[in-house]
Amino acid sequence: MSSSAMAPPLSSGKSVSLTVNAPASLAAAAGILGGAALLGAIVNPKQAALYVLGAALGLVLYHAAFGFTSAWRVFIADRRGEGLRAQMVMLAIASILFFPVLASGTLFGQPVAGNVSPAGIGVVFGAFIFGIGMQLGGGCASGTLYTVGGGSTRMLITLAAFIAGSAIGSAHLHWWTALPSLPKISIIELWGPWTALVVQLAVFALIAAVTVVFEKRRHGRLIDAAPSPRQGLSRFLRGPWPIVAGAVALALLNFVTLSLAGRPWGVTSAFALWGSKIAAAIGFDVASWPYWSSPARLAELNGSIFNDITTVMDFGIILGALLAAALAGRFAPVWKIPLRSAVAAVAGGLLLGYGARLAYGCNIGAYFSGIASGSLHGWVWLVAAFAGNVIGTRVRPLFGLEVERVKLTGC
Repeated sequence: MSSSAMAPPLSSGKSVSLTVNAPASLAAAAGILGGAALLGAIVNPKQAALYVLGAALGLVLYHAAFGFTSAWRVFIADRRGEGLRAQMVMLAIASILFFPVLASGTLFGQPVAGNVSPAGIGVVFGAFIFGIGMQLGGGCASGTLYTVGGGSTRMLITLAAFIAGSAIGSAHLHWWTALPSLPKISIIELWGPWTALVVQLAVFALIAAVTVVFEKRRHGRLIDAAPSPRQGLSRFLRGPWPIVAGAVALALLNFVTLSLAGRPWGVTSAFALWGSKIAAAIGFDVASWPYWSSPARLAELNGSIFNDITTVMDFGIILGALLAAALAGRFAPVWKIPLRSAVAAVAGGLLLGYGARLAYGCNIGAYFSGIASGSLHGWVWLVAAFAGNVIGTRVRPLFGLEVERVKLTGC
């Protein structure tokens, strides 16, 4: 993320404020509590609970500075693998929780289903351009939301383009789904939950081990995380959290999402809904798009966005991140954005939105929740998106965007 867009996260080791931003904290808390009360009254208590759950996800993402984009970038450019290893921890815990439940088909008496999608040409291309968009836009799906909540003005541009790209992707999706594709493949159904779990955990361990080898080869040792300026209860409330703590919390909260919503956490389907509603409002015949042809999706298009689970969770993420940033004393938007950076935000957002629709999801719905659901599609997404991140990382300097590298002395 460009330094002009947002103050650096607490975990960066740079100077931090010791003062809570009281007005922003109160506004965020009021938005969370008031929004939950309103949703409970006009929709149902479960929708209110999902909104609060989204706020918890936003707080965790911000306090742990849990970014998929930056984690992949620093490994690609500088072979630092702490972020990737944290992602493997997150996926491992989620898989342990998800696999037995998805095999049984119920959780606490409620039917549940994983995010299992086909994997074809459209998915590979969509995930690849999503990866490029991550680096140009400065964030992934969850990263865009939590940095917007944290005060990033540049990411507002990315989010607007993300929504536009999602709507365009919805209009074109039928063409991409007609291309050659594998069917939906669940390794839970293919191998059984326990064999599938052992294989998946072994792959996570292998990926983590590879990052250790590359990091030690480049730097001679594993890079230590920056020391926290806070400890104890103050650190818990105001951050920064260890990234592994964020990984554990995200896995647990995704499982809570499964129990409440009947399916795992997702982010970008809401962007397609918002973008399509805007397109309809300005005169496009959105209802004729095949994407909205099913009765369930047509009901979403014609109904209130507050009936949409993903929408209320996304709104919650933004407010949860706002609360976290305000508690940390770091909510201080910077409104001056360099032109090249703004152009990259637009291009990146469009690629993110379009790619997410083609690939049946983003770093959350396809990668995190897809792999945790045992979907082969999730692994295909990971490979293609990582390749896109390699290209995106190489292109960032053309737009004046930073590629972080560590200079070590005496090691």
